[in-house]
Amino acid sequence: MPEGSYHHGNLRAALLERAEAVLTESGPVGLSLRGLARDLGVSHAAPTRHFRDRQAVLDALVVSGFTELNRRLQTAADDRGAVEQRLTGLGRAYLGFAVERAALLQLMFAAKHDEQATQELRALGHQALEIAARVIAEAQQSGVVRPGDPVRLAQVAFSTVHGLATLAVGGLLDDTPLDEAADLSLQVLLAGLRATP
Repeated sequence: MPEGSYHHGNLRAALLERAEAVLTESGPVGLSLRGLARDLGVSHAAPTRHFRDRQAVLDALVVSGFTELNRRLQTAADDRGAVEQRLTGLGRAYLGFAVERAALLQLMFAAKHDEQATQELRALGHQALEIAARVIAEAQQSGVVRPGDPVRLAQVAFSTVHGLATLAVGGLLDDTPLDEAADLSLQVLLAGLRATP
C-alpha cells in the first residue's frame, strides 16, 4: 500500500495491527520498525513519525491491549442481567480475549510486572481485576457470592479462566470443544463462589 494512502493516523493503527501480527508469528524478537515499514510498503522513516523505536511500539501494543481487555470486561460488568450472568459474561470476555490474542496478553503481563513499568501502565493493568472485584462485591451485597475479600475472589476467578485459556492456546483440551470447557469451568467457578445457605 503506498505511503500516501495512510492519513489521519491510519499509519499508526496499521503499524500496531501489523506489529501484533508479527508478535503472534515470531514473538517480540521478530519486531522491528524497519520490518514493519517493509511489510506495510512505506518508507523506513515513516514509522518513526509515530514511534521513536521498537520499544515504543511494544509499549503502545500493551496499552491498546489493556484498554481493549478492560473495555470488554466493563461491557460484561455493565450488563443489565442477573449478577451471576454478569460474572459469567466477565469470564467469557476474558477467555475470548486471552484465546484470540494470546501473544499480546503474554506481552501485556510481562510489561505490567516489569520493574520499569510506569504507574499509569500498572493502573491500567489492574483495572481488569478491579472491574471483576466490583461485580463480586455487588454480588456479595445481594447474598449471591460468599463472603471474603472481593479482590482475592476475583484473582481466583481469573486464575480459573486464564488457566483454561492457556490450555486452549496450547492445544491441550484434546477433543473437548472450548465452548463446552468454558461452560463447565464457569459453572464450577460460580458454584464455588456462591454463598452457602
